[in-house]
Amino acid sequence: MPNILRAFGAEPDGARLQRAQASPQWRHGRFDQGLPNHMDYVGMLVRFLLRRGTKVPTAAVPVEATDPSAFARPPASGLGLTWLGHSSVLVELEGVRVLLDPMWGPRASPTPAAGPKRFFEAPLALERLPDLDAVVLSHDHYDHLDEGTIVALNRRGCLFVAPLGVGAHLERWGVPAERIVELDWWQEWDVKGVTLACVPARHFSGRKPWGQNRTLWSGWVLKGRTRRFYYSGDSGYFNGFKAIGAKYGPFDAACLDCGAYDPTWPDAHLGPEQAVQACLDAGAALLLPMHWATFHLALHGWTEPVERLLVAARAAGVAVAAPRPGQRLDPARPPAPERWWPDAPWDTAAESPVRSTGLGA
Repeated sequence: MPNILRAFGAEPDGARLQRAQASPQWRHGRFDQGLPNHMDYVGMLVRFLLRRGTKVPTAAVPVEATDPSAFARPPASGLGLTWLGHSSVLVELEGVRVLLDPMWGPRASPTPAAGPKRFFEAPLALERLPDLDAVVLSHDHYDHLDEGTIVALNRRGCLFVAPLGVGAHLERWGVPAERIVELDWWQEWDVKGVTLACVPARHFSGRKPWGQNRTLWSGWVLKGRTRRFYYSGDSGYFNGFKAIGAKYGPFDAACLDCGAYDPTWPDAHLGPEQAVQACLDAGAALLLPMHWATFHLALHGWTEPVERLLVAARAAGVAVAAPRPGQRLDPARPPAPERWWPDAPWDTAAESPVRSTGLGA
């Protein structure tokens, strides 16, 4: 079978499909949370022709090579975060290690011959990762779910935890069913005393042009005895952030999607300003921006997300950590944001506003 077909994964069927169909999120043959996904194609073309900004780095991205031996020393506060680029985050919470949305592939694509190419190699090789208690996935898009990465992690005997339906892809790539846990929104799974809670997100799914939204998308909460962490996955802005905060917050830190946005398609991702608002809604003490600086997935300059996020966070009084890829941090003692990215042109929120639709007043 051609590799591209294998990379597509598999659609849920049998008992897995029945579980999906029983979900409150399943409507008319697919997952649908009842919010629009606005796309202005004409406006998109105009912006493509007129956009400014440096879309990809013109020099090497400063990466901090992660020292695997450092993970032998638990974080002093009980919570450690290592952003490994894009949306890949290694979380250490009260002795449990969870790897979120691992993406080590060279391209966010079903083929190595084309598609968005990563700006830098992962700061920690897969084979040098410490022992993991779980690999947690938010949805099945290529920049979050990479076949080669999953195959490599499967060889380590990892437990995989994912939203409904995503396990079909994992089984297609050789992960045994007994090491796959699939959850609906608001369902929980215990890993050595740490609760993994599958929580709502505003997004969509699919790995091929047809059969969209046959698997669920989600964010995740990691809740221990004293430490709590929130991971948004990919999400546009919606009222779910307040509900997540009310049920599981307050959080010591939140990793929030801040890049790959545009005014002509404002519902797929938060963007910088709405990421700050989501942090406030969820009740997180520290915002760690993700989903930027690794792939060219939108029309904005590659440094724009963090520049705008820092402006918005300063105005709202939100604490931000902006580590280099590979830098391990303790949210209880976060380093002050230090500019490691170049000074490049970027559009302000007033010049290029991103406001999700369908939310009413």
